Amino acid sequence: MIKDRAYEYFIAKDHNCAETSLLAIRDAYGFDLGPEEMKLVSAFGGGMGCGKVCGVLAGSMAALGRLAVTDRAHATENFGPLCAGLCEAFRAGLGSIECAELKPMYRSDELRCLRTVELGLDVFETYAKNNGILPPEA
Repeated sequence: MIKDRAYEYFIAKDHNCAETSLLAIRDAYGFDLGPEEMKLVSAFGGGMGCGKVCGVLAGSMAALGRLAVTDRAHATENFGPLCAGLCEAFRAGLGSIECAELKPMYRSDELRCLRTVELGLDVFETYAKNNGILPPEA
């Protein structure tokens, strides 16, 4: 399960939520992504630093693009609806897509937003499998 990697990256290695979600998905599904490329999602942690879209969702969207886009987003059939569907699955699974709304529900002083990361990664994994992005047995 992807969420099994969350503690290592989020707590032990002190990555933010967006970085953690992308790293965990990368590890689980074996796509190439180096340290320089990881910096591209660093600004999405903490809801872009201002409590907006959850960093877990932002990192998951980056992974969705990496896994689903064949050449360009506009050239990938149904990519827009696929992204919208992930947002709705995240909202249904966690209650919101907004960091500021999720923090009171899931954040703890000891583990910060680890629970949000774990739940969000579960949503991503289920959604990706159900939509043919990941094989059902992965």
